[in-house]
Formats: sequence, structure tokens, C-alpha cells
Amino acid sequence: MHSPLIKNIIQRWRVRAGFLGIILVILLSKPNWISILSGFALCLLGLLIRTWAAGHLKKEKELTVSGPYRYTRNPLYLGNVIVGISVVIGSYSWWALTIFVVYVLLFYPSAVKREKYRMKELFPEKYEKYSEKVPLFFPTLKPKYPAEEKIFDFGLYKKNKEYRALVGAFFFWIILVEKSIFF
Repeated sequence: MHSPLIKNIIQRWRVRAGFLGIILVILLSKPNWISILSGFALCLLGLLIRTWAAGHLKKEKELTVSGPYRYTRNPLYLGNVIVGISVVIGSYSWWALTIFVVYVLLFYPSAVKREKYRMKELFPEKYEKYSEKVPLFFPTLKPKYPAEEKIFDFGLYKKNKEYRALVGAFFFWIILVEKSIFF
């Protein structure tokens, strides 16, 4: 169990460490066309999951139980993990795998636990029922929560600034392609 100080440090450094990790992965990568195409295809899946989730998410305003949140309580993190695996595949480097595994083990358990407690605090009754039916991370194949009449909202996608993940992924793959050609 981490102390509150350690948890705060981990939370503050999650994005910074991810950025540093991506730079290291690029430097240590040995991409080829097969790794790039395979990784890119998987990256699209992860980004689609993140996009779908962001278009349903009203952060701390209501408990989101529509869209991908009917299959997993953490579709954004699931999308991130899929994108991370795609980066490992695309970079074709054992170093990338090591960086990814260390990053996920260091940052995700704390982040997922923090969000779980925050949702319990904000929406105690509804979250209790929701968490009994929907798995924390690994999704089910069939939705486990009753459907709500909510559809994807592009306004929420923009409000949640999800486009940043798309832009970041675009630049990563461009750099990897350039590295495979010129280095």
C-alpha cells in the first residue's frame, strides 16, 4: 500500500513519465514495416475505444454507464493499454516492452484504485450496483449493465480533449516510420 505522498507523486508524474517513456521507446526502437503496420492497426483499435469512451464521459458530473462503460468500468485505461501494446509492437524492441510493463505496473493500479474510490464517493449507490455487474478492467463480450438512451457525443469527445491522444499517436507513428526509413 502506498502512502498518500507516494500516491500524489505517482499521480503527478504519470503523464510526464509517459512522455519520457515514449521518447525512450523511439530512441531504442528498431522498427520495420511489419512491426509498424501491425502496431498501427492495433493502435487504431485502442484509439477507437478511447474515442468511444470519451464521447460518453461526463467527468464527475454523473456516473457514466453507457457506451463502452457497459463492458468495462475503465475503457479509457483499456484503450491506453492497447495503444501501449501497439507501441511495443511497432517499435520492435525489448526495451519498449520493459518500459511499457514498468510504466503500467507503476502507474495504473494506483490510478484505477483512485478513480474507483472517487466514483464510490461521488455516486455511492449507483456505483455499488454498477461495480457488481461490470468488471473493473478486462471487458466482457456482452454488456453487463442496462442500456441507457445515450449516444456518442462529439462535444464530450472535444470537452474531454481526447483529440490529444489522436495527435500524439499520429506523431509517434510518423516518427517511427521516419526512423525505419532513415536509420
